[in-house]
Amino acid sequence: MPKFVIERNIPGAGKLTPEQLNGISQKSCVVIHQIGPQIQWVESFVTDDKIYCIYIAPDEETVREHAKLCGE
Repeated sequence: MPKFVIERNIPGAGKLTPEQLNGISQKSCVVIHQIGPQIQWVESFVTDDKIYCIYIAPDEETVREHAKLCGE
């Protein structure tokens, strides 16, 4: 399956606490469980104002559905 890099604009992301980052990832995990096993989170990278997430998914539409359900 293809890998996708998602760029999330989150001002101040680099200053978020571990607890805040965990909250963001937990929301994503809940949505992944709703969509089903066809999408999988691999890893994320945090910069000053963005979070980059790597996902494995069958197509772009699945990744976009994930973003929509996460409120992005």
